[in-house]
Amino acid sequence: MKDWLCAFCCLRLGCIDYPKHEKQPLVNNNNHVQNYSVVHDDERNLWSSPHDLSHTEAVDDRMLNSWIQTRRQLEKDSEEWQKLNYEIYTLRQARREVRTRWRRILEDLGFQKEAESLLSVTKQSTISNPKNMKKAMELLLRLADDTTIFPAGWDLPERYLYIMDRLICLDAVEDFFNIANRRYPKSHEETGSKMIK
Repeated sequence: MKDWLCAFCCLRLGCIDYPKHEKQPLVNNNNHVQNYSVVHDDERNLWSSPHDLSHTEAVDDRMLNSWIQTRRQLEKDSEEWQKLNYEIYTLRQARREVRTRWRRILEDLGFQKEAESLLSVTKQSTISNPKNMKKAMELLLRLADDTTIFPAGWDLPERYLYIMDRLICLDAVEDFFNIANRRYPKSHEETGSKMIK
């Protein structure tokens, strides 16, 4: 009893520190943090090939991933860090602009509430019907050839195949094309076929 009272008294007065393991929570559940960071990473980088977890299949994904990894190793605000940060920002911004163009067209089609979910492509995304893959690819190539929805010189990101598949299922492809042609017309000099990553 004397030892217990002495230990209790000394702990209360600060003479003895609590053991470090006693300050730790009994249950450590950080799963929600990991899930958020994966979703946040997907939304922030808008990977061209969402199923490629190594980010090495698509050239621009490989480049972006390499820049991010290199930047992490550099001293923040150094000249090299700032150059890489600018390159990363520029590529992310271009990807966001393309996504914004798609969202605007979807909203014009009446999908104001559903636009974000239609544009959301993650590593868990699947094609609704394998038969749609060929049609989705053809339609995406046609969209790239007939409009400026994608910047000049871009290879087509695989993620937009999934979105095109969703438009096929919603029977909204032709309406999407009509709006895309009006909003983002391509001049005759700009026409040319692209490759899908």
